[in-house]
Amino acid sequence: MSSAQDPFYIVKEEIQDSIDKLLSSFHRWEQVLPESGEQLNLTKELLTNCESIEWQVDELDKTVSVAARNPSLYGINEVELDKRRRWTSNARSQVGNVKKQVVARKEANGLSTSNVNGMRRELMRLPNSHQTDKSSQYKSQATDDLISSESDTQLLIMKQQDDELDALSYDVERIGHVGLTIHEELLAQERIIDELDTEMDSTSDRLEFVQV
Repeated sequence: MSSAQDPFYIVKEEIQDSIDKLLSSFHRWEQVLPESGEQLNLTKELLTNCESIEWQVDELDKTVSVAARNPSLYGINEVELDKRRRWTSNARSQVGNVKKQVVARKEANGLSTSNVNGMRRELMRLPNSHQTDKSSQYKSQATDDLISSESDTQLLIMKQQDDELDALSYDVERIGHVGLTIHEELLAQERIIDELDTEMDSTSDRLEFVQV
């Protein structure tokens, strides 16, 4: 039986065509952005095609096992059986490698998505960004008001201290003037007393002179 008429080769060509399309889709899948809509669709398509091709290869491999029981009945020999086994094994490896890489990235993306969902759940416990912005604005405004209030208070205290220093300086100056005035008055009184003493002495001398 020629290869063109052998059911194995007819099915083999169909499976090989499916594998070629699978590899083409896989190469496109490798180039698209992770977690993009296109990659998600390609991931589903690749996994579905992998399962379909694996089933077809398994069914074709069963026909090889059946033919191996009585090769002469099917007009084939051990060399042809080994050739068919190698092809099914190679086809299974190609599909398995594609499936392994797709599943690995899918699980990685699933873990990433789980982390994102976890972050979303955490964020749900927090105010939304708009509320956070408003809260930040309120806090910032409150902080500015507090700083402004504290600054005003400090300025008021400094002004009060300046006023107190001015008042104290005025009091010291006034007391100084009062003290100077008192000192001058004391000097004046002392001069008056001295003059009175001098006058009294003079008067006493005149009285003594008159009595003599």
